[in-house]
Amino acid sequence: MAAAAGVSVATVNRVISEADSVRQATRERVLQAAEEIGFYGIRTIENSVKSSRGSYRIGVLLHQGNRTFYRNLGDALRRAAEQSPDGKVDLKLEFLDDLSPETIATRLIALGTNCDSVALVAAEHPMISDAIDSVLASGTPVTGLIAPLSARGNVCFVGLDNWKVGRTAAWAFDRMVREPGKIGILVGNHRYRNQELNESGFRSYMREHNSAFTLLEPRATYESSNVAREITEEMLAEHPDLCGLFISGGGITGALAALRAHQRRNDFVAVGYELFDATRAALIDGTLNFVISHPMETFAREAVATMVRAKKAGTEVGALNVTLGFEIYTPENV
Repeated sequence: MAAAAGVSVATVNRVISEADSVRQATRERVLQAAEEIGFYGIRTIENSVKSSRGSYRIGVLLHQGNRTFYRNLGDALRRAAEQSPDGKVDLKLEFLDDLSPETIATRLIALGTNCDSVALVAAEHPMISDAIDSVLASGTPVTGLIAPLSARGNVCFVGLDNWKVGRTAAWAFDRMVREPGKIGILVGNHRYRNQELNESGFRSYMREHNSAFTLLEPRATYESSNVAREITEEMLAEHPDLCGLFISGGGITGALAALRAHQRRNDFVAVGYELFDATRAALIDGTLNFVISHPMETFAREAVATMVRAKKAGTEVGALNVTLGFEIYTPENV
């Protein structure tokens, strides 16, 4: 073990006993060697090295906890914090039922006063941008999750390349719909920048590859399944030649209920966002044809790591941006 790390046996013993006299770089080298050779005492060394890396309190604001996607994301973030290789990470997680800009701004400022680094899912709004700047001014970095956020200061981001998400969704319609017609588009809120980019990429692909489709103006569901169901029912009634639905935002369970309850064209295609129990079932029963999803565990790990890195780097450096590859699901691979 000592030979593999290029240190003395005494140094290895000091690393294991968590002696403060061992430099961090040496601790990391010993841990790397232990991993490479499969050292039987690796857990003790891991604990020693992890404890010497420091501790961080991070705070995350997510949307309503009654929504499956955000519950799953919260669970993944908790696991990522517990398993973080960057040291001890204490996660303070809040689910917000009230998604008004005033509430989000207030909770963000409160969270920023008690945490080393904060992150949130939110729509773009001047009140939220102002709150972000207040938190940044106090020395606490801010990261936008899923949807990019802007402010005068540097805001980090962890999420997908949403322009590519939109183009990929459009590709699915182009390849699967036999007779082009009208396609409905649902977004949660026009202020969510990720969903606006989804639509932009969607329209970009269709302009480039198949202008025979007619893209209806996007309708906002305000993240409500009831609203999504009403809008979907209206579209199906008003547009007999509706050939597809791109569900780019919240409320997907309502849209799925409407699709199941109404007669549709044989080649009707529905593309959804995020894989969880409801969308998995919809893929299996044929209500959905294609789902684009965040890689949940990878997303959570990168979110926690980015928040820690942002704290180490400080708010004066450029924003840290992590763009993840997305997962694609069809009825054949769920």
